[in-house]
Amino acid sequence: MKDIIFDDFQNTVNESLIRHKSILDIITKLQESNARINRAIAKSITNCGCIEVCAKKQDALENINEDIESLKSHMSTQIKGKLCNKCRDIIQNEIGNNLFYLTSLCNVLDLNLYDILLKEYDKIDTLGKYSLR
Repeated sequence: MKDIIFDDFQNTVNESLIRHKSILDIITKLQESNARINRAIAKSITNCGCIEVCAKKQDALENINEDIESLKSHMSTQIKGKLCNKCRDIIQNEIGNNLFYLTSLCNVLDLNLYDILLKEYDKIDTLGKYSLR
């Protein structure tokens, strides 16, 4: 069922992309949409203030001597707070635009988004915590 949703999304994107059919248009729009995600997150910090970044060196690797599982508990997202509804909506919208252009890139290169997702899932599932991303 999920593959049908992905395929339907990919087909719908293919039908609705009219102005930016060129590979150059698509990759630059994808890059621009990624920058807009970053900007929306930055604005939720600097303009709205619903989240804060409390960044410092993550020294977990220096302090872990036991196993890789204990590494998770020592790593931080460095985010304090929660997105407000307005910032959440804006960021979700920007991520949606990014997915649109990512899917457009898949279309123009004749790649199946669902197959890519499955391949990545299998890699993560196989390597598990040892993928260390």
